Amino acid sequence: MSKPNRGKSIRTMPFRGRSECPVCKRTGVRVLFEQQAGEKKVKICKVCRAAIKHGKKSVIDTSQA
Repeated sequence: MSKPNRGKSIRTMPFRGRSECPVCKRTGVRVLFEQQAGEKKVKICKVCRAAIKHGKKSVIDTSQA
């Protein structure tokens, strides 16, 4: 089974999937995982995805900003 967040699929993305995470504000991390934030879908990093899944963080509501 292929892994969608590594390998060839990342190479086609701008900056190879690296950017600033909107949740933790770290730069230079891969933001590959989509998360619902209000009415929009935002891409977040792997660490924030796990923290949101376990209830330690929440996604910023981007619909008001």
